[in-house]
Amino acid sequence: MKILVVGSGGREHALAWKISQSPKVSEIFIAPGNGGTRLHGTNVDIQDDDLPALVNFAKENQIDLVVAGPELPLVLGIKEALAKEGIPCFGPGAYAANLEGSKAFSKITMRDSRVPTAPFQVFDEYEQAKKFVEEKGAPIVVKADGLAAGKGVVVARTVEQAVEALDDMMVKKVFGNAGERVVVEEALKGEEASFLAFCAGEDYALLPSAQDHKAVGEGDTGPNTGGMGAYSPAPILPRDKYAETAELVIKPILKLLAERGEPFTGILYAGLMYTEDGPSVLEYNVRFGDPECQPLLMRLDCDLVEIMLACVENRLPEVEVKLKEETSICVVMAAGGYPGSYEKGAEITGFEEAEKIEGVKVFQAGTTYEDGKTLTSGGRVLGVTALGADLGAAQKKAYEAVAKISFDKAYFRRDIGNKGLKK
Repeated sequence: MKILVVGSGGREHALAWKISQSPKVSEIFIAPGNGGTRLHGTNVDIQDDDLPALVNFAKENQIDLVVAGPELPLVLGIKEALAKEGIPCFGPGAYAANLEGSKAFSKITMRDSRVPTAPFQVFDEYEQAKKFVEEKGAPIVVKADGLAAGKGVVVARTVEQAVEALDDMMVKKVFGNAGERVVVEEALKGEEASFLAFCAGEDYALLPSAQDHKAVGEGDTGPNTGGMGAYSPAPILPRDKYAETAELVIKPILKLLAERGEPFTGILYAGLMYTEDGPSVLEYNVRFGDPECQPLLMRLDCDLVEIMLACVENRLPEVEVKLKEETSICVVMAAGGYPGSYEKGAEITGFEEAEKIEGVKVFQAGTTYEDGKTLTSGGRVLGVTALGADLGAAQKKAYEAVAKISFDKAYFRRDIGNKGLKK
């Protein structure tokens, strides 16, 4: 089989790495890829939002399966575009991808399917949204409706912060069209968990729980990022709660979409908040998380391609999702200044030494490979990922590996996994 992975981050490096282990696969292409994906296949200079070029490439190179890493190509309709050429795509169609592409669509779908979520209102007018915030008070959450690269959510501690967020999104348009409509919702208190499932229509196969660390600073302080690290499993969502949690947050969404004639294929990711009243859905994503993908794929003990094919061929119950019992953790090494402005082009050294540690894999995200050197090219540069007998052992290995890698102004949180250790 020939497979095309679309995307350029740490998630796509992890996908290419895992796909390359399948005996079914003869060739892997990654568009556009990064400095790490080239180790498992051929990078192709096509951006993830250039659907005509991606479809053309898949057609000309007789690609058997396209795996969409990020949400953007899915929201733009890559599945439908490929289907016209008879090429299967692992990922949902454009309608179902709106679960991530539109916060308003997502919240309304949750309400319609009776999935537990925070009370909310949707606004197209700045003055109405401002009035609502002033009446409700803080803390309160303001979300840009459209895609904003993981940065369109503001948890406002004060009314002033909430009004400023509304002004940024709706008036100043800092997220472009994504902020023309906003969702304003009640702020939930608790601990977060990520819960992902392989899906094919109303059938699903669960992945283990994980926990992401969104804030840039230790102790969950500072602005939100795309994710500074993750580990699996998350003690807040233990294995004996998977089935009942899926009944609550996975099954109703799949059932509603199937009833609407828009069955969901691919990865459904529920971002959960554990409140005093139990789990509540903060958001849905329609693809593997980044960095959750890295520790989850480290634990996957079977052929990923076999599962993806079972999803697109609508025979998911035929395959078993096998997992390693160990715990895995990913620590993101970022460029100094991220999520604000940062420099690019610093040389990265120490990969080989880091990967000599048993159970460690360094996934590259914001990197390029030039003249025999791996250089920084993005905000989140590396995902240093480790498997261990338990969370403490995995954490120790990951940070031991981080210590062996260096690049100018490298930044990482030193507390990834600490919440789990406290449990």
